[in-house]
Amino acid sequence: MEIAASIEFDPETHLYVGAIPTIPGAHSQGATLDELHANLQEVLELCFEEFADPLDQMPRYRFEEELRRL
Repeated sequence: MEIAASIEFDPETHLYVGAIPTIPGAHSQGATLDELHANLQEVLELCFEEFADPLDQMPRYRFEEELRRL
């Protein structure tokens, strides 16, 4: 299962900001895209920790731009 994640660059803070709109509270930021990816993955794991057993069954996300290319 894959779900979409949105991403924006904030020129004021110089941070990438990402969110998974279908999961309330699933958002994070990072100085690089790699850092943002790691942070979003951690948020996703925390959101599903109580519901997914084991964690390898939880959904994965892709940035919306990647989904448009599929």
